[in-house]
Amino acid sequence: MIKNQIKTVVLLALLTALLLWIGSFWGTSGIIIGFIFAIIINFGSYWYSDKIVLKMYHAKPVTEQQAPRLYRIVREVIQLANLPMPKVYILPTDNPNAFATGRNPKHAAIACTKGILELLNDDELKGVIAHESGHIKNRDILIQTVAATIAGVISYVAIMARWGAMFGGFGRDRDGSNIIQLLALAIVTPIIATILQLAISRSREFLADETAARTLHNSFGLASALEKLEQGVKKNPLRFGSKATSCLFIANPFRGGLLNLLSTHPPMAERINKLKSLNF
Repeated sequence: MIKNQIKTVVLLALLTALLLWIGSFWGTSGIIIGFIFAIIINFGSYWYSDKIVLKMYHAKPVTEQQAPRLYRIVREVIQLANLPMPKVYILPTDNPNAFATGRNPKHAAIACTKGILELLNDDELKGVIAHESGHIKNRDILIQTVAATIAGVISYVAIMARWGAMFGGFGRDRDGSNIIQLLALAIVTPIIATILQLAISRSREFLADETAARTLHNSFGLASALEKLEQGVKKNPLRFGSKATSCLFIANPFRGGLLNLLSTHPPMAERINKLKSLNF
């Protein structure tokens, strides 16, 4: 767990260093403007993302009377994790999946699809709920928002660099080295920022898996669930919603194309192996 936390800190530091490096030869005014816009957009998402994503996936709030099994498991896990009881939702899709959302533990929600409730047994579902409660406990939504803010500023500067390349650069000497700097800003830095952001997301998935196993003192329920989810998602990929939200789900709900190469999730086999290697 400490290793994953350190990895996240290092990756965030690298993102910040990339931003500072850009500022070293761009100047401060463009960085400040981009930073303001990125903060407004991303922290707006931080405050309202739960409502947006729940509505996007047609999630319906359920009562304990409507979903007694799910409530029982959520309550049991949440008590073990020492967290406030979240709101509980069900998504009307056969795609077997789950996600947690909300800006902090006091304003959290856990959503499960109809498909995951039908696919998993109690021990497996408990592992999944523990994973989602791990995201809540580890404040992953805040961390992802900070990462998105920094990456958003870098993307903004990349756009400015493209315009700079078209209209004469930064106002410095217009030589070959300046053009190379502009190309680095416009092309290379957004790619690096994206890779670092994806690495942060993957690190948080590993951490949530480990948090779940330590909460339950058992890693095999979640490992078994992930094996089933891997196959279940392939059979029933999600056909609506936004691929930008894939990082929320315990398993990538979409399939195909470059998405697997640029996935916010680590390879499922690697997650399963790490869980099975834990000792309690």
